[in-house]
Amino acid sequence: MPTTRRDVLRAGLTATATLTAAGALGGTAFAASPARPRPAAPGEVFTLGVASGEPTPTGVVLWTRLATDPTADDGLGGLGNRTTDVEWEIALDERFTRILRRGRTRTGPELGHSVHVEVGGLAPGREYWYRFRAGSALSPPGRTRTAPSPGSMAPLAMCFTSCSQFEHGYFTAYRHLAEERADVVLHLGDYIYEYEAGGYEAPGGNVRDHAGPETTTLAGYRQRHGQYHADADLQAAHASAPWLVVFDDHEVENNWADDVRELPIDPPGDFTARRTAALRAYWENMPLRAAQRPRGADMQLFRRVGFGGLVTFHMLDTRQYRGDQPCGDEFRTDCAERTDPARSLPGSAQERWIADGFARSRARWDVLGQQVFFSQVDFAPGAGRGFNPDAWDGYPGSRDRVVDSWTAATKRARARNLVVLTGDVHAHWGADIKARFDDPSSPVIGTELVSSSITSGGDGSETQKDTATTLAENPHIRFYNNRRGYVSTRFEPNRLTSEFKVVPYVKKPGAPVETRARFVTEDRNPGLNPA
Repeated sequence: MPTTRRDVLRAGLTATATLTAAGALGGTAFAASPARPRPAAPGEVFTLGVASGEPTPTGVVLWTRLATDPTADDGLGGLGNRTTDVEWEIALDERFTRILRRGRTRTGPELGHSVHVEVGGLAPGREYWYRFRAGSALSPPGRTRTAPSPGSMAPLAMCFTSCSQFEHGYFTAYRHLAEERADVVLHLGDYIYEYEAGGYEAPGGNVRDHAGPETTTLAGYRQRHGQYHADADLQAAHASAPWLVVFDDHEVENNWADDVRELPIDPPGDFTARRTAALRAYWENMPLRAAQRPRGADMQLFRRVGFGGLVTFHMLDTRQYRGDQPCGDEFRTDCAERTDPARSLPGSAQERWIADGFARSRARWDVLGQQVFFSQVDFAPGAGRGFNPDAWDGYPGSRDRVVDSWTAATKRARARNLVVLTGDVHAHWGADIKARFDDPSSPVIGTELVSSSITSGGDGSETQKDTATTLAENPHIRFYNNRRGYVSTRFEPNRLTSEFKVVPYVKKPGAPVETRARFVTEDRNPGLNPA
């Protein structure tokens, strides 16, 4: 495949259990991640696990998708055109001795055999357990939590991550994330990768293969999601806590921007049709509400989710509305086009939506859950300048407008603390967000936490050969590590504690998890301080 900006970035800084049963469940057992899903037992349809998401103080979305053959070529999981009645129940305990709510819904091929149940009438800030039944088959249980009541300042445990390339390694980091038993998990994009088997090779080679060709059709995207969801470690993470999700590029195609594809003729076909198929399959396979269900090639993904008076998550969409990447989308470049103030990453309507959210904020912490690097990173040493055009550095005027809207909100004594959460770059980073990055005297106005990948890029390393040079060129960057993993955070009224979790390898299962760095951000004192 041709070398692209993303190919260079992948190299780092150098170029910078299911159980089927009748009756009550006890526990849920998971096997080590197989290279391919094991054959389903007769009658087993919950091979893709369960998930929950979009918590409010009184409700949550419950999700599952039925499949007897997760990687069936037609994308329908071995169930073809049949329809299935699925029962669900939610309980106050893991053994389901105190069942609170139950109901029934129907699914079929028009939904990819997925189930989305929007449960209401729950108590705020409470742990619940849920499961599904189809005929005699019973799903594994899932744990979820509602958001706290409005105004609550109860602490919030949140984990976030991104970039899980199935071929590059085992999803062990998802397993460790599940063991955190967070209140909420954010996935910031590249949940699946679109390439055919071997189309994107990790350093040292891939350890397992994608099923099917490059994803371009609805059947292909459904098949790919099925292969990923069949992984036991990913299922454990989904079942551990409610999720908030946003997509990046690989859920559709590498480096797409609005209606512009990466390469106009590779693979051939109508990009609008491809985007329509990809977004439909994404919704089918995520614990999202009906409000997010796509209409053709468009999907309303940006939204706000509040957790009491403590945290508001502003979940952004940085793909559907952006102008095309500048400078030929070449990494480590600069050009006049890049600094055109009219260009926007989230689009002008979403920029206004962000500004309005800041202006109306009553939360102690305002958190942008989004996909690509927000802070400036100059990758060229010395007097030269070189940026990643696929990040906010490709749209600095747009970034300035978001920063200015935050600054205006703080002056009106509305907003207090800005935190930006980021994925995409396959490494851990921590940065102080400055009002203007090219002005050494500019104040720090927020904190950016960047999660490494679950697997993308293979085992990784502690540093890269250009790490010291890049950090020296960008003094606002406070931390870097090139291992795989996730970020674990705890929000409290007076502080945010962030732990960068890493696994030493992903090319074989069973890696331990370690905390590589720990930082504290104090209320009204933006930036990262070692804890």
